[in-house]
Order: sequence, then C-alpha cells, then structure tokens
Amino acid sequence: MENRNYEVFSGDTLVAVWQDGVLTVKDEALLPLYLKRVANADAWLETRAIDSHRANSRLLKKALRLAEKDDVSTVIHVNGATITDNYWVRPVGSDLTYDDVKFTDDYFSNLALKGSYNSFNRAANSRRSKTPELTNLGSFEKCWKLKDGKWWMYKKASHAEMFSELFIYELGKALGFNMAIYERGDGCIKSLDFTDGASVNFEPASAFMGDNEDYAGVVKALERICPEAIPDYIRLIFMDTLCANPNRHTNNFGLLRDVKTGKLLGLAPNYDNNMALISRGYPSTPKSGDLLISLFNELMDEHPEYRKYLPILSEDTVRKVLAKLNMRVKTQVVVDIVMGRYKLIKK
Repeated sequence: MENRNYEVFSGDTLVAVWQDGVLTVKDEALLPLYLKRVANADAWLETRAIDSHRANSRLLKKALRLAEKDDVSTVIHVNGATITDNYWVRPVGSDLTYDDVKFTDDYFSNLALKGSYNSFNRAANSRRSKTPELTNLGSFEKCWKLKDGKWWMYKKASHAEMFSELFIYELGKALGFNMAIYERGDGCIKSLDFTDGASVNFEPASAFMGDNEDYAGVVKALERICPEAIPDYIRLIFMDTLCANPNRHTNNFGLLRDVKTGKLLGLAPNYDNNMALISRGYPSTPKSGDLLISLFNELMDEHPEYRKYLPILSEDTVRKVLAKLNMRVKTQVVVDIVMGRYKLIKK
C-alpha cells in the first residue's frame, strides 16, 4: 500500500501529521496513546477498523462500494472517526472540521447487525456513505443505533450469552462496581455508549499495553500512567475470575481521557462479558488449579495492598440478581459456580 499523508486531530485540535511514513507530533498532551507508544499512524488506523472476518463487514463494504477494502482504506473512508473518541484524520491541506466527520445517523445499522438482503439492498441504493460501523470493533455481529440522542451498541447474542452479560452487569451494580449499562434486546444485547458521544475519549488498553494482558504488567503500567484506575481494574479482573471470563483482552477494557486536556481520568466501565459464565456451557465445579483463579491469586500475593478493593459477596446477593433477571437458567448451578469460585479467591 502506498504511503498516505494526513493530519491527525483530537476534536478540532491538530495533534500530529503523518507524512511520507514519518509522524510529526504537534500536541503531545492530546495525542492518542497508541501514537505515543508507536509512532505509526497507519498502524494506529488499522486498530480502528471493523473486523474484516465478520460476514456483515464484507456485505457493508460491498454495499458502500469500497474500491479498496484493506483496514487503513476502510477507516480512512470515514476519516478514522469512531463513536467512542474524538480522534480523526484528514488529508494534508484539507479544510474538513470535526463537525464534518462525526456521525449523526445509524442508517447502516441493520445491515451491520443482521446482514439481511433487504438491508443490504437498501444500503447499496443509498447515497450515504458515512457510517460508524466501519470503525465498530469486535468479532461479533453488532451495530451502533442512535436512540433519543444517545448511541447504543446492539450485539447479537444467544440466550446464554445474554444471560451472562446481564448477570455480570447486575451483579457488578449490586457490588457497587463501575459497570457499562446493559439491557436485553430482541436476539441481541444492548449497551449504552459509556463515553456519551465522545464527551470523554476511550483509550483501549491495547493503546498502551499492546497485546500484553498480564495482570501484573497492566498494574505496573497503570501505576505509572493512571493510578486512579487501579481499584476498578482489580474489581474488573475479580469479576472475570468470579464469573469465569477468559476473554478479557487489551481491546475490551481501557481508560477514559479528558477531551480538552488529555488527562487520564480512570478505568472505563466494565463491559463485554458475553463469553463469560454459561455462554459456552456451564463450567465445571471450580478447583484451586483453575487458571483464572490462580492468576488472580498470584496478583493478590504480589500486591496484598489491593485486596482492600475486593467486595464481600453473599449467596443472597447472587440469588437476588438471578431473581431480578428471571431468565431460564440452572439457578442452583449458577449459584454454585459463582460462590465456589468466590471461596477460592484470596481476599
């Protein structure tokens, strides 16, 4: 792919210029964290692209008649803009503003979520071409929908996936944790945009950690760049351990950042738990050799000062959450899984 030259913005503030493969920083304070770690704007844009392996991703690109379908070309088609931050790009010399590129409708949402022929044909015959779906990450079919001025993520979910997501959301709320808002949908799970339309910027952990999801490594990084995030990070991985979520990676947690100053504010709310608990079948009775439990306990041994962030959990709390959800699951088995895992966590 030939080099493209463009300017990188945060809102309407120029933060860097990418020209002939060289990144020139203009505003260090507002520069995306990825570009602070890796001075390669093309590589950064690739991290913002829709997963090309999703079937509906291919339909979307075909309907939009994208001539070049590589990740960078896909993202540049919408100037690199996303729902959850105010970063974007424009060609060098362009007079585009942030108002010109930020998203104002969800016209392509049904195609991105459902992939039906009718939605494909409707999209293909539209003159519109700007959609947040081209920068909507993740391997599950999903879309952004605009409801009463708020963006909601709709993600396809089976009954078990939906239960697991909703159970962890409600349990987290009951324990006073920082949780993204979830609601049940028709064949999908709905989640409210926790940035409130990029009123704060979301920086995925991959921006400062790469693929390294090691607990101790993340804690060390947070101690350096955002110690305010540590309590919520401990609670996040505690919940992963409690509810058998093996899918916590550096693209489904991260930090929130002030859009005006670039200051890191704290951990983003807990989200993306649809592969936890019973989503892939009911886990067996937990044992001390369980990997997630072992990894968490190792971190607590290394950092006993963080045990104070762990809550007291009772069986009554778990049963109240199950009663509130009122979904058809093996209630006693879920109770046994959660409480059994809790008893093996060092507190």
